[in-house]
Amino acid sequence: MTDFILLDIANGWKTGIMIVLMIVVFYFFLIRPQSQKTKKEQAYRDGLQKGDRVMTAGGIHVSFVSRDGGWAIVEAAPGARMKVQIGTLQPIPEHKEK
Repeated sequence: MTDFILLDIANGWKTGIMIVLMIVVFYFFLIRPQSQKTKKEQAYRDGLQKGDRVMTAGGIHVSFVSRDGGWAIVEAAPGARMKVQIGTLQPIPEHKEK
């Protein structure tokens, strides 16, 4: 009977260690990189200045004009201003020629 109890305790420790290791792996490979990416994107959006060239989530290349809370005023062409959510703005990807 005592052998069964000791074996059960040993299996419990192994299970507990595996669960802790899974949590650590999820944190370092999924949660932490995503939170760092979110912070980096937020810092980019907070640092936007008038005249910066940005791209909307729809792929439209525009110039940043101003910010109004969670919204941004952007200009696609001279005099053609649009109001978009600030979260949709991202840097223009660099074009690499082959």
